Amino acid sequence: MKTTGWRARLMESTRGKILDLLRTKERTVNELAAALGLTDNAVRAHLLSLERDGLVHQSGTQPGFRKPHATYALTTEAEQIFPKSYGVLLDLILVVISRQLSPKELRAAMREVGKRVADNHLLEVKGKSRNKRIEAALRILKDLGGSATFEKSEGKHFIRGHGCPLAAATSQHPDACLIAETLLSEIIGAPVKECCLHGSTPSCRFEIR
Repeated sequence: MKTTGWRARLMESTRGKILDLLRTKERTVNELAAALGLTDNAVRAHLLSLERDGLVHQSGTQPGFRKPHATYALTTEAEQIFPKSYGVLLDLILVVISRQLSPKELRAAMREVGKRVADNHLLEVKGKSRNKRIEAALRILKDLGGSATFEKSEGKHFIRGHGCPLAAATSQHPDACLIAETLLSEIIGAPVKECCLHGSTPSCRFEIR
């Protein structure tokens, strides 16, 4: 998968190289400086900036000749910086299982995936109002790598997706949208109907009945 835009620029920069080194193991300032051919002070300046951005944190210490050296590691948030091909992988998985399941079984499997995802969040929305549950659904979609907004049109309520994390698969396997349909139905506590546009430029849209 080709890395583009700001992510490519970041990974080619010194800070991106520090993140890449820390992805393999925790390192000290001296170790990073030696690997990058920089001074200790230059590395510290980059680490300070990465700490402010919430991408790096001090994880411990290593024994040193005169005093212990602090070690640095990536935060959980930093992992999102690295390019991933989840959509492509999902597409390949669907190619394989669609050959082994009937269309009805495949749709049932997609709904089961959506339900399993929703099960992890049902406690946090239990007893909450419809609006609060919709807000939670939007947040969950964002956490999964997408973005969505709530819209009202002609007396109907919709959730419109922007940057669907399943987009790489839905153009060839529209049944994958049932994952999101079921997830939203479970979280909102009301029937949700998928009415997405599929193809080379998919557009996600779910009507809350």
